[in-house]
Amino acid sequence: MHIVIAGASGLIGTQLATTLRGAGHDVVTLVRRKPSSPTEVRWDPAAHLLDPLALAGADTVINLSGAGIGDRPWTSTRIKELLSSRLRATHTLVEAMGRLDEPPRTLISQSGADFYGDSGSAQLREDASPGSGILAQICVEWEAAAHRAPAGVRVVTTRSGIVLSRSGGSMGRLLPLLRLGVGGPLGNGRQYWPWITLPDICAAFEFLALSDIHGPVNVCAPQEADMNSLIAALASALHRPAYFRVPAPALRLVMGKMADELLLSGKRMEPAVLEAAGFQWQHPSLTQAAAWVAGR
Repeated sequence: MHIVIAGASGLIGTQLATTLRGAGHDVVTLVRRKPSSPTEVRWDPAAHLLDPLALAGADTVINLSGAGIGDRPWTSTRIKELLSSRLRATHTLVEAMGRLDEPPRTLISQSGADFYGDSGSAQLREDASPGSGILAQICVEWEAAAHRAPAGVRVVTTRSGIVLSRSGGSMGRLLPLLRLGVGGPLGNGRQYWPWITLPDICAAFEFLALSDIHGPVNVCAPQEADMNSLIAALASALHRPAYFRVPAPALRLVMGKMADELLLSGKRMEPAVLEAAGFQWQHPSLTQAAAWVAGR
C-alpha cells in the first residue's frame, strides 16, 4: 500500500512509519521543515497549505497531527491551540483530498479515549455517547472534521488509549520514577486507564488500513485495568516498589484542570470493533505489556 502519514515525528508516528515500511508498504511523511529525503513532503497545516499531489495515489492517509496534550500548562491560549492544531491539520488534509479527481480510499484520523470524558466504571464500546470536558469536546470536533472527507473516502477515527513504550510515551514522567522506585498511583488509583503497547497500536493502524472497517474504533488492549493495577504491574516487571501515591489535591494544585482530565479521570474502554474483526494483540495482557516495557 501507499500510505501518507501526517504527524509522523511523534512517538506513535515515528514507530508507525518504521513498522509500515518494514511490512513492505510505501510510506510518505508530511513534514513542516525542508524535506530531507524523497519520502518527505512539506506542508503547513497552520496556513492550510498542502499540495494535493502529495496525496495523489495514496491508498491511506493517517492523521496523527496535533499539539501535545500534556506538554504545557493548560492556559486558555494553550487549550485553544490544542483544538486549533488538530482542526487545521485535519481540514488541510480533507481539503487537499477534495481537490483530487481520485482521493485516497481511506482516512484514518486519530482521536482519543478522552472522547468519553470521565466515565467512571461504565463499559465503553464505540457506540457510547461522548462525555463532557475540554478533551472530550476536542475529540468530538476532531472526529467531525475527519468526517468531512470527500464522498467515497472510508473514514476511521481511532480513539486510542494510553500508549505504553519503553521510553515512557503517554506515561510521561511516571515511568522514569517507577524505574527509580519512587513512583506510585495517582489519586485513589481506581480510575480505569485504557492502555496499549506501542507495537500493538502500530499493528492496529496497519490492520485498519488493510480492513474495510469505518467509523470510530477503540484502540486499546482487551484487558482492562485501573491505575492501581497498571502501576503495580509495571513496578513488578521493573522489580521496584510503587509506594509513593500522589494525592489528587496535590495534583490539582500543581496541574489544575489538566490533573482531572488527564490523570484522575477514568474510561473503561472496550476494543469491541477490533475484537470482532479478529485483530491479534502482541501484548493482550497487562503482565505481557509490563514485561515488554521492562525489556524482558
